[in-house]
Amino acid sequence: MNKKIVVIALASAFMSTLAYAGGHAHTGKMETCMKAALAKHPGQVLSLEAEVENGKPIYEFDIKGKDGKEWEVECDAKSGKVTEEEMEVASADDAAFKSKAKVSLDDAKKTALAKQPGEIIETEFSVEANGNPSYEFDIKTADGKEVEVEVDAVTGKLAEEPEEEVYQIGIE
Repeated sequence: MNKKIVVIALASAFMSTLAYAGGHAHTGKMETCMKAALAKHPGQVLSLEAEVENGKPIYEFDIKGKDGKEWEVECDAKSGKVTEEEMEVASADDAAFKSKAKVSLDDAKKTALAKQPGEIIETEFSVEANGNPSYEFDIKTADGKEVEVEVDAVTGKLAEEPEEEVYQIGIE
């Protein structure tokens, strides 16, 4: 019986830490967000990230779609509504990416690091809903935070404000 109480207490503490990691509340609507993301792109959820964009909590789902494509779907954590969706591609050599990209990977990295200094720990390539390609960089900051910076591969400008990752569950 005592084991059961300890397990419940630990699980509660873990979930509380996740919900309030970094001082940002990510409560409610996760299940609603996941259903909304899967309604847009049916398939298997590979990962879930809780992020903060412009001071607002969001959930980001990476989905391996039944259509064979990989999708990144963002959802407002408070309203449960999908706010952004983009197709992820394997590299800058993907035809959908390469056909419109005008900015090199190196130039995009410089733009991202000028906005958010640190170490780039992951690079992704996406095609936005409007068909424009973008580079996404996960940057580890000097204080240990992880920030996602997205650079438009057509204009070379930031595609959106950087997003702070609060936590991630699943594979990268």
